[in-house]
Amino acid sequence: MPPTNKALTFPVDGQLLMVMPRAGASVNNPDVRLPILRSDGDGYYLELRVESDASDSGEVAVTRRVPLEDLTTDEWEELKQEYENLDLATLADQGIGKGLEKIQDRKIQRLFMALLTFLNPRQVGIVLYLYKLAAEQNNGPIVTFRSNDLLESLGYSRTKGGSFHAKVRSQLNRDLVSLHRVELVLAKSLREGNKIGAEVVIKSVLRIKSFKVENLSREFDLAKAADYTYELADSYTVSLEFFDGPSRTGDYVLFASDIDITQKLGSNTKNDYRTKLLIYLASRLKWDSPQDGQYLGISKQYLFKNLDLLGSNSSRNNQIFWRTVEELQRDGYILGAQELPGKRKSPTIQFQINPDKLNSNTSNQ
Repeated sequence: MPPTNKALTFPVDGQLLMVMPRAGASVNNPDVRLPILRSDGDGYYLELRVESDASDSGEVAVTRRVPLEDLTTDEWEELKQEYENLDLATLADQGIGKGLEKIQDRKIQRLFMALLTFLNPRQVGIVLYLYKLAAEQNNGPIVTFRSNDLLESLGYSRTKGGSFHAKVRSQLNRDLVSLHRVELVLAKSLREGNKIGAEVVIKSVLRIKSFKVENLSREFDLAKAADYTYELADSYTVSLEFFDGPSRTGDYVLFASDIDITQKLGSNTKNDYRTKLLIYLASRLKWDSPQDGQYLGISKQYLFKNLDLLGSNSSRNNQIFWRTVEELQRDGYILGAQELPGKRKSPTIQFQINPDKLNSNTSNQ
């Protein structure tokens, strides 16, 4: 049965969780290919490919792409020129901000930023918030929310005047438009062995259906706000594109309704290892069959890769990883974790998941 408004948990669709860590892989992930511009009979695209890892059945290939709609020939040529001038080496080695700083056109810069930082932990927090609302509103995939409510849930503070800072408001609109605009191209059935890739689906995480601006004297253009200005609508109605609903497929993971999506003050979202580990554990609940219903064994190598612990400083990586595990233990998602030595490959980390906080329903697929 679907959860009631007073449920202690809310469901997130299994297919979305299965691809989330891959779809949100950073440019430093060894499976990520640098972005390309592509044109075909259907239009122009800015694309980034996350390759599959043949040694792990839980790591599939996903392409994320931004359709470049309504481009004139001159605009396409300008975009190609900006792409050719893009410092891809700096992008990978010194950071996205440094790699994009030479792009003069703010719209083009933000298009690249949306693609390269897609499904960062802040955006993942937004997605979880919307799935929680979907359970409360009980209107299928359609969710309506007020922007200020979401900003408060993300932990942002109001100014003395009672509003939120323009930079924070602008970031939320860009995040929502990014989740709407960036498409994921993936195999429709991810667990059929040789048939993987036979059917391909193209989905966005969400689609913005409508928005409201309560101050009628204020003009608001959704795309213009995302590409150029610092604005936010007062409320939005979105459709969750991966939404199947627990009563339809039975393929979902239950999250505790008291989940904390607040953003740490002064912290870069790329360093939110807690959210990354939580989502990766949820995805493995769908890929793997936990022993005794709650024990997950995951290669340390894949854990580090999906947490972006990719540097050569193994001591630092270990400290961050176990500190993150301790955070999830304090939050009650993990009851215990231990490192098991590997015979030939990377050691395995065995997690004991608390089913009251994170629980996978058996897929009927």
